[in-house]
This record gives sequence, C-alpha cells and structure tokens, in this order.
Amino acid sequence: MGTSLQVVEQLSPGRNVDAYVQSVSTIPILTAEEERELAERLHYQNDLEAARQLVMSHLRFVVHIARSYSGYGLPLGDLIQEGNVGLMKAVKRFDPTMGVRLVSFAVHWIKAEMHEFILRNWRIVKIATTKAQRKLFFNLRSQKKGLGWMSNDEVEAVAQDLGVDAKTVRQMEGRLASTDTAFDAPMDSDDDSAWQAPAAYLEDHSADPASQLEEADWEESSQRALMLAMEALDERSRDILMQRWLNEEKATLHDLAAKYGVSAERIRQLEKNAMNKIKAAMIA
Repeated sequence: MGTSLQVVEQLSPGRNVDAYVQSVSTIPILTAEEERELAERLHYQNDLEAARQLVMSHLRFVVHIARSYSGYGLPLGDLIQEGNVGLMKAVKRFDPTMGVRLVSFAVHWIKAEMHEFILRNWRIVKIATTKAQRKLFFNLRSQKKGLGWMSNDEVEAVAQDLGVDAKTVRQMEGRLASTDTAFDAPMDSDDDSAWQAPAAYLEDHSADPASQLEEADWEESSQRALMLAMEALDERSRDILMQRWLNEEKATLHDLAAKYGVSAERIRQLEKNAMNKIKAAMIA
C-alpha cells in the first residue's frame, strides 16, 4: 500500500477530492476474518501496521458518509478529513471481542467528528450548543419535508419522535431558517437603508482617551507576550505559524508539507501544538 508518507497523505484529500475518492475506492475491503485478525493484532500487540490496514480499508466508507452531509454547503474534502479523524479514533478504541464489524462501531465516531465540524463552520453564530440541541439540529434537517415552515401537526410529530416539546422544535426551525447578517451596511446601500445595519446601533467608545490608553497598553503587553512565546518555539514551529497566520500571503498546509517533506496532516498537528503552546504562554 505504499510508503508511510503516502499512507498519511491519503488521510487528507487535499485539493483534488475526485482523485482522492478514486484512489481510496481501489483499496480492497477486508473480509470478516482479515478484519478480526488485524484487530486482534492491534488490540493485543499494539501492531501499528494492523491499525494502518484497518484505517485504509475503511476510507471509502468515510467518503460515503461525508457525501450524505453535502447539503450543508461545506467542502467535501474537509468533511472527509474530519471523518478520517473519527475513523482513526474508532480503530484505536475497537475491541475485537465485541463481536461486531469495525464499520458498525466506527460510524458513530466518524459522524461525531463531522457533526462537530458542521456545527463549528455552518454558521458564524452557533445555532446548537448543547447535546440535545445538536441532536435536534441534525434530526430536524433530515425530517423536514420541504423548504417551507412545518405545520403544527408536523411539529408535534417531530417533537414526539425526538422526545422534546413543540416549542423547542419551533425554536430550532427558526434558527435553521435564519441567515447571517453582515455587521456593516453594503457598499452600495443608500442613507435610507444603511441605518438598518447592526453597526449603526452600537455606541462608539473609540474617542474616550482612557479607553484608548488602556487599549494601547493592552496591545503592547499582548504583542510583547506573543513575541516571547514565539521565540520559545522551535524554528520549524515558529516558521509554520508565521507563514500560516502572520505573513501577508498565507501558506497552505500543502505548501508547508512540500517545504518540510512531511504530510499536510503532520503540518496541521505541528500548527495545533504550536498554537496551544502560544495560548498557554499568553495566559501564564
């Protein structure tokens, strides 16, 4: 199945999703006996090669699930990558003594990662924050019969199926139907409509000298803390953060992967670790 680097790269669709889908579709599906043998090697011997084969053989299943969430308007490649994270978590936790196939066990972990990604990115303002709201969010989208508002009978039916009250269903339906509003008025708006933008209703505190001084002190302190935290990083991590966040022209994960000769997923891990170190240093 290729080198270790190629395997890791296959967990990240990259820019050419069609090529990725075609590639993972050629990976053979394991028989029940092959899967059980690999799972036992991983479970009892911590065999990483067995884990790799279990993950690789189920990548096409992640693609299948990701396509079912295409209605949220998010990139398919991102959904696949999040689902692959869930697949790896499932493989790590899979117990061959349970007597079920890995695909049945992994579907929960794959969907959980995709759900988290959708809720983080589908709207600027989060519409579902609690576990109950998240369950209602995904079930309501799948149970709605059309784009119009549901009738009272439909609301009652959904509420009964999901074990919530009708008021909660109506509230979530309203959130699903709402749209994000720009903070500032459009560039081509006239005086008669510009006042309706949220920015027109906020008080401007920028002219207060005390606030300006406090903000300047805070900004200077924050910049000093940031520079000290950056200097504490190793050269590669510092360069990754600079190119991903601080440079005017932002580098992609694949650009940095090519520069350092590692996978895009490895660059993402290094970026995340560096950001955690920066955050810890900033609040220390």
